[in-house]
Amino acid sequence: MAMTPPPPAAASAAAAKAGAHSVFVYGSLMADEVVRAILKRVPPAAPALLPNYHRFNIKGRIYPAILPVESKKVEGMVIMGVTDEELQVLDAFEDVEYTRTRVEISLADSSEKMLADTYVWSDAEDSNLYGEWDFEEWKKLHMKDFLAMTNGFMHGLEQPEAKTRVETYQTFMQQQEYPTSETQVEG
Repeated sequence: MAMTPPPPAAASAAAAKAGAHSVFVYGSLMADEVVRAILKRVPPAAPALLPNYHRFNIKGRIYPAILPVESKKVEGMVIMGVTDEELQVLDAFEDVEYTRTRVEISLADSSEKMLADTYVWSDAEDSNLYGEWDFEEWKKLHMKDFLAMTNGFMHGLEQPEAKTRVETYQTFMQQQEYPTSETQVEG
Protein backbone atom coordinates (compact mmCIF):
# COMPACT_ATOMS: atom_id res chain seq x y z
CA MET A 1 0.00 0.00 0.00
CA ALA A 2 1.44 3.36 -1.03
CA MET A 3 1.93 5.98 1.66
CA THR A 4 0.79 9.53 0.95
CA PRO A 5 3.26 12.21 1.96
CA PRO A 6 2.31 14.26 5.02
CA PRO A 7 0.84 17.70 4.42
CA PRO A 8 3.47 20.50 4.28
CA ALA A 9 2.68 21.76 7.82
CA ALA A 10 3.15 18.25 9.24
CA ALA A 11 6.36 17.82 7.21
CA SER A 12 7.81 21.08 8.53
CA ALA A 13 6.80 20.17 12.11
CA ALA A 14 8.54 16.80 11.71
CA ALA A 15 11.61 18.56 10.29
CA ALA A 16 11.70 20.93 13.27
CA LYS A 17 11.61 17.98 15.66
CA ALA A 18 14.45 16.36 13.71
CA GLY A 19 16.59 19.46 14.29
CA ALA A 20 16.08 21.14 10.93
CA HIS A 21 17.33 24.73 10.85
CA SER A 22 17.03 27.65 8.44
CA VAL A 23 20.26 29.56 7.86
CA PHE A 24 20.48 32.96 6.16
CA VAL A 25 23.64 33.16 4.05
CA TYR A 26 24.98 36.27 2.33
CA GLY A 27 28.49 35.51 1.10
CA SER A 28 30.38 32.49 -0.19
CA LEU A 29 27.60 30.17 1.01
CA MET A 30 25.28 31.62 -1.65
CA ALA A 31 27.31 29.48 -4.11
CA ASP A 32 25.94 25.93 -4.36
CA GLU A 33 29.48 24.63 -4.96
CA VAL A 34 30.66 25.96 -1.57
CA VAL A 35 27.56 24.61 0.22
CA ARG A 36 28.10 21.20 -1.40
CA ALA A 37 31.76 21.17 -0.33
CA ILE A 38 30.77 21.88 3.29
CA LEU A 39 27.49 19.98 3.74
CA LYS A 40 28.02 17.25 1.09
CA ARG A 41 24.62 18.27 -0.33
CA VAL A 42 22.74 21.38 -1.43
CA PRO A 43 19.62 21.81 0.74
CA PRO A 44 16.58 23.72 -0.54
CA ALA A 45 17.17 27.49 -0.58
CA ALA A 46 15.28 30.66 -1.45
CA PRO A 47 16.24 34.32 -1.99
CA ALA A 48 15.79 36.33 1.22
CA LEU A 49 16.40 39.78 2.71
CA LEU A 50 17.86 40.66 6.09
CA PRO A 51 16.71 44.14 7.17
CA ASN A 52 18.80 46.56 9.23
CA TYR A 53 22.14 44.91 8.42
CA HIS A 54 24.94 45.80 6.01
CA ARG A 55 27.33 43.47 4.14
CA PHE A 56 30.89 44.78 4.27
CA ASN A 57 34.15 43.98 2.52
CA ILE A 58 36.92 43.01 4.93
CA LYS A 59 40.40 44.38 4.26
CA GLY A 60 42.73 41.47 3.37
CA ARG A 61 39.89 38.94 3.03
CA ILE A 62 37.82 37.74 0.09
CA TYR A 63 34.70 36.96 2.11
CA PRO A 64 32.21 39.42 3.67
CA ALA A 65 30.97 40.36 7.12
CA ILE A 66 27.57 41.63 8.21
CA LEU A 67 26.76 43.93 11.10
CA PRO A 68 23.58 45.67 12.20
CA VAL A 69 23.13 49.01 10.38
CA GLU A 70 19.79 50.81 10.62
CA SER A 71 17.89 51.32 7.32
CA LYS A 72 20.17 48.98 5.31
CA LYS A 73 19.40 45.47 4.04
CA VAL A 74 21.38 42.45 2.93
CA GLU A 75 20.27 40.32 0.00
CA GLY A 76 21.08 36.66 0.45
CA MET A 77 19.60 33.19 0.54
CA VAL A 78 17.94 31.14 3.24
CA ILE A 79 19.09 27.52 3.29
CA MET A 80 16.37 25.31 4.76
CA GLY A 81 16.41 21.88 6.36
CA VAL A 82 19.92 22.14 7.83
CA THR A 83 20.45 19.36 10.38
CA ASP A 84 21.98 19.81 13.83
CA GLU A 85 25.18 18.12 12.59
CA GLU A 86 25.35 20.35 9.52
CA LEU A 87 24.86 23.42 11.71
CA GLN A 88 27.87 22.32 13.78
CA VAL A 89 29.92 22.02 10.57
CA LEU A 90 28.81 25.53 9.54
CA ASP A 91 29.79 26.80 13.01
CA ALA A 92 33.27 25.30 12.54
CA PHE A 93 33.51 26.80 9.04
CA GLU A 94 32.51 30.29 10.21
CA ASP A 95 34.93 29.91 13.14
CA VAL A 96 35.52 32.57 15.83
CA GLU A 97 35.26 35.48 13.40
CA TYR A 98 31.48 35.12 13.37
CA THR A 99 28.77 34.66 15.98
CA ARG A 100 25.71 32.61 15.07
CA THR A 101 22.69 34.86 15.68
CA ARG A 102 18.93 34.34 15.29
CA VAL A 103 17.44 37.01 12.97
CA GLU A 104 14.14 37.74 11.27
CA ILE A 105 14.37 37.65 7.48
CA SER A 106 11.80 37.97 4.72
CA LEU A 107 11.57 35.75 1.71
CA ALA A 108 12.21 37.81 -1.42
CA ASP A 109 9.43 36.10 -3.41
CA SER A 110 6.57 36.50 -0.95
CA SER A 111 7.78 38.91 1.76
CA GLU A 112 6.86 36.15 4.24
CA LYS A 113 8.84 36.68 7.45
CA MET A 114 10.66 33.86 9.20
CA LEU A 115 13.38 33.29 11.77
CA ALA A 116 16.77 32.00 10.66
CA ASP A 117 20.27 31.66 12.01
CA THR A 118 22.98 33.76 10.40
CA TYR A 119 26.64 34.51 11.08
CA VAL A 120 27.34 38.07 12.26
CA TRP A 121 30.90 39.46 12.34
CA SER A 122 32.11 39.15 15.95
CA ASP A 123 34.05 42.45 16.04
CA ALA A 124 31.53 45.28 15.66
CA GLU A 125 34.35 47.84 15.96
CA ASP A 126 36.60 46.26 13.29
CA SER A 127 38.34 49.05 11.37
CA ASN A 128 39.02 46.63 8.48
CA LEU A 129 35.36 46.66 7.39
CA TYR A 130 34.52 48.94 4.47
CA GLY A 131 32.24 49.44 1.46
CA GLU A 132 29.86 46.79 0.24
CA TRP A 133 30.82 43.22 -0.70
CA ASP A 134 29.65 42.05 -4.13
CA PHE A 135 28.74 38.38 -4.70
CA GLU A 136 28.94 38.49 -8.50
CA GLU A 137 32.42 40.05 -8.37
CA TRP A 138 33.50 37.41 -5.82
CA LYS A 139 32.24 34.62 -8.09
CA LYS A 140 34.30 35.94 -11.01
CA LEU A 141 37.49 36.77 -9.10
CA HIS A 142 37.71 34.49 -6.07
CA MET A 143 35.30 31.56 -6.07
CA LYS A 144 37.73 29.05 -7.60
CA ASP A 145 40.43 29.72 -4.96
CA PHE A 146 37.88 29.95 -2.14
CA LEU A 147 36.43 26.59 -3.17
CA ALA A 148 39.92 25.05 -3.14
CA MET A 149 40.50 26.48 0.36
CA THR A 150 37.09 25.19 1.50
CA ASN A 151 37.83 21.68 0.20
CA GLY A 152 41.16 21.78 2.05
CA PHE A 153 39.43 22.90 5.24
CA MET A 154 36.82 20.13 4.99
CA HIS A 155 39.53 17.52 4.40
CA GLY A 156 41.46 18.90 7.38
CA LEU A 157 38.34 18.86 9.55
CA GLU A 158 38.33 15.09 9.24
CA GLN A 159 41.91 14.86 10.55
CA PRO A 160 42.79 14.37 14.25
CA GLU A 161 44.69 17.68 14.36
CA ALA A 162 42.19 19.82 12.44
CA LYS A 163 43.05 23.46 11.73
CA THR A 164 40.46 26.17 12.22
CA ARG A 165 38.94 27.70 9.11
CA VAL A 166 40.78 30.96 9.82
CA GLU A 167 44.13 29.11 9.99
CA THR A 168 43.30 27.19 6.81
CA TYR A 169 42.32 30.41 5.00
CA GLN A 170 45.47 32.26 6.11
CA THR A 171 47.75 29.39 5.11
CA PHE A 172 46.02 28.99 1.74
CA MET A 173 46.17 32.69 0.93
CA GLN A 174 49.86 32.93 1.92
CA GLN A 175 50.63 30.04 -0.42
CA GLN A 176 48.72 31.77 -3.23
CA GLU A 177 50.47 35.12 -2.75
CA TYR A 178 53.84 34.12 -1.33
CA PRO A 179 55.11 30.71 -2.56
CA THR A 180 57.18 28.90 0.01
CA SER A 181 60.81 27.96 -0.68
CA GLU A 182 59.61 24.39 -1.37
CA THR A 183 57.51 25.55 -4.31
CA GLN A 184 60.04 27.96 -5.78
CA VAL A 185 62.43 26.80 -8.48
CA GLU A 186 66.04 27.59 -7.68
CA GLY A 187 67.91 29.32 -10.46
